[in-house]
Amino acid sequence: MAGFAQPADEPCPCGGGLYASCCGPFHRGEALPATAEQLMRSRYSAYSRGVIDYLLRTHPSEVPEAQRRQELKASCRGVRWTRLAIVATDAGGAGDLTGTVTFEAHYRSMGQDGVLRECSRFGREGGVLDGRWLYLEAETLEG
Repeated sequence: MAGFAQPADEPCPCGGGLYASCCGPFHRGEALPATAEQLMRSRYSAYSRGVIDYLLRTHPSEVPEAQRRQELKASCRGVRWTRLAIVATDAGGAGDLTGTVTFEAHYRSMGQDGVLRECSRFGREGGVLDGRWLYLEAETLEG
């Protein structure tokens, strides 16, 4: 699976340190994000590295998995994510059931640079504090 052969001293795509100790453990299933922001950062890194299984695991959907997998593969192939900036967080901490993360994800696609501005909503699986964080939905922001 993509993303696991990255050298230990390679920077994490999310900007949070070294991949091996930042998002790598989440992608490899060795740890779970403790906050909504950690999940958001790890999902950004998964898009950047093409870690499709992680993206599927962290976002419940009614869409059949095979279809989602194909869509994610196409998205990961067509976009090069270049930088992540966290703009704001609301709740989403270790003692919260829900939270939001507003961010700007810079990318390059088909020779053009762009910025995805989004406020993502996260929640705990099962609505309980010991449930893992899941990505629920996004609101794309204008401008």
